[in-house]
Amino acid sequence: MTIDRYPAVSFIGRLLMCSLFLVSGIGKVAAPAATKAYIASAGLPLPDIAYLAAIAVELGLGTLLLLGYRTKLVAGLMALFTLATAFAFHAHFDDANQQIHFLKNLSIAGGLIQFAVWGAGAWSLDGLRARRI
Repeated sequence: MTIDRYPAVSFIGRLLMCSLFLVSGIGKVAAPAATKAYIASAGLPLPDIAYLAAIAVELGLGTLLLLGYRTKLVAGLMALFTLATAFAFHAHFDDANQQIHFLKNLSIAGGLIQFAVWGAGAWSLDGLRARRI
C-alpha cells in the first residue's frame, strides 16, 4: 500500500493538520500585542521577531502544507517549530493543562514527521509536479 493509493486520505490529513496552524496564525494576526506579550512572558528574546516567525510558519508554511508544495521540507520545518514551541511554552509539567498542550505538540510533530517522510500524496502540488516529470 502506498500513500498515492489513497489520495483523498492524504489531502484530508493535510487539511486537518494545517487547520490548527492557519487558525492559530489568524488569531496571532488579530491580536499582535497579546501574542507578543505571551512570547515575552515565556522568557523568549526578541518577541517582535518571534511573532513574525510564528506568523510565517503558521500562515505561510501552513498554507504550503495545505497545497502540498515542497511538503517534505515544509512538514519538517513545521515539526521543528512545533517541538520548539512545546519546550518554550508548555514544558511546565506541574500543570496538568500544560502537560496536555506539551503532549499535543509532540503528537502534532509526529504527524508532521509522517508528511516529511511520505510526502503530500497525489492530490497536491508535489503530486502534480511528479506527474508532469
